[in-house]
Amino acid sequence: MLTPQPQPQPEQAAAVHTLRILTVNTHKGFSALNRTFVLPELREAVRAVSADVVFLQEVLGMHRLHGQRFANWSDVPQYEFLADSMWPVYAYGRNAVYPDGEHGNALLSKFPIISHDNLDISVSGTEQRGLLHSILAVPGHREVHTVCVHLGLGERQRQQQLQLLCGLLDGLPIDAPVIVAGDFNDWRKRADAVLAECGMKEAFAHTYGAVARTFPARLPMLCLDRVYLRNATAVTPKVLARKPWSHLSDHVPLAVEVRL
Repeated sequence: MLTPQPQPQPEQAAAVHTLRILTVNTHKGFSALNRTFVLPELREAVRAVSADVVFLQEVLGMHRLHGQRFANWSDVPQYEFLADSMWPVYAYGRNAVYPDGEHGNALLSKFPIISHDNLDISVSGTEQRGLLHSILAVPGHREVHTVCVHLGLGERQRQQQLQLLCGLLDGLPIDAPVIVAGDFNDWRKRADAVLAECGMKEAFAHTYGAVARTFPARLPMLCLDRVYLRNATAVTPKVLARKPWSHLSDHVPLAVEVRL
């Protein structure tokens, strides 16, 4: 986590009643099928949304070989490159480690991050997954909790991981705003019922009656990405399915205005 300049304390700033959030699986900075390195273009698209908080999945912390293959490869971790000058603080949770590098979840924030913790939810097989839990100091609120999620591909894995997520949520203050977002890989649409037991409501399902289609990016058919809220309300959730988003990853992002 980096704080390049002092941040105003909550008691010194006007109360914030709305957060603009964005969640996107960055696909390690490559387009679908890994055809093109698109991280610089992805950064411009993320900046254009002007979100207050950005949830990132599959973001590279480092990779030894890609820097030799691509002339425009960044020397800093991808989450730091994406944060640039718009998000002064960020948190990173390393999930997968391999011989040439690592990737995980990250949170970019315009508000101070009081603390963050990465929960390993790799329950079986070789898939390494995690939950990045961060506590934000948002003016007018004692604390706002965020959880950046990336669940496994197998149904049995996901059910166990959802229970681990519920365990985390059950341990949070009952009256605190909670935002859970990310890649749930929940193409069978079973997460809503599980998380409802923890008091969570899915933003798109609650607003429009159905969760959003986000995969594949070129022609979204499957509902893999979600935004869940507790003690907060979604306003005009949007699927960013048009260009440039349709070729910047294999998932399209979700943007939600959250009223606290």
